[in-house]
Amino acid sequence: MRRTPRKDFIALCGAFHPARVGRRHYTTVCADATRNDEEPPSSNSCGYSFPIHRLQELVDSHKTPAVLIACGSFNPVTYLHLRMFEMAKDYVRQNTDFEVVGSYLSPVCDGYNKAGLLSAQHRVAMCTLAAERTTELMVDSWETFQAYQLTAGVLDHFDRQINTVLGGVRPDEERRKARVMLLAGSDLVATMSEPGVWSDEDLDHILGRYGCFIVDRSGTDSHQAIQCLTRWRHNIHLVPQLIQNDVSSTKVRLSIRRGLSVRYLVPAQVVDYIEQHGLYREDDAKEKGSG
Repeated sequence: MRRTPRKDFIALCGAFHPARVGRRHYTTVCADATRNDEEPPSSNSCGYSFPIHRLQELVDSHKTPAVLIACGSFNPVTYLHLRMFEMAKDYVRQNTDFEVVGSYLSPVCDGYNKAGLLSAQHRVAMCTLAAERTTELMVDSWETFQAYQLTAGVLDHFDRQINTVLGGVRPDEERRKARVMLLAGSDLVATMSEPGVWSDEDLDHILGRYGCFIVDRSGTDSHQAIQCLTRWRHNIHLVPQLIQNDVSSTKVRLSIRRGLSVRYLVPAQVVDYIEQHGLYREDDAKEKGSG
């Protein structure tokens, strides 16, 4: 996951191929970005449409619909990225009054200043391949069309598309506003306590207005990481990782460069794509950090 708030949503034309629509899912519609002055128009100029083909209707009308947004490089997407959604959904079902009705991967743009970052075209394609084998996960490539976007602005984009353009989600005939929430690893929330990394305004926007689900990652003490975030503690949900998985995109890239197999660390279709296009074979001495 990204380690600073300076990240952008990428939009790539035709990046996602809609799968079969189930009986409780919406069909895909083209979102008109010009309906809101705050939404950059560049995505529409390339035929972008906000993916909603797996956005579900609310089953339990007594619960609040929630949409999970995972932002990051996904360079490449790994099984841990996918597992985070499953762990979060288990936590939501057992511990909250939310009901997850949507799950999105949102890759950062090419302008994100990170060593070893593959092009958005490849990263969105790999996310798409990984999501196609799931029943609920969607990929929104909007950020790839944009200049640098703060995480708060990315969440605003999802909130706008789901609750303003679409008008919310349906329990039966009525529509209800969905709660957009950030899904991230504990390594990211640890940076929120570091002075100068996140502004108080952005933290209040992300944690106060939206909230987040934080999945434990090895090497990070989640409870310690949020000690400086007590103001928003009611909106921060710590999701335990009962079966530890410390795979990262960084480790996957390094393994490929060493000629090692990464099968069963990333989805099989993603492995095939990496091999087909010869990705991550060149060594980058500057590369560091987790992806």
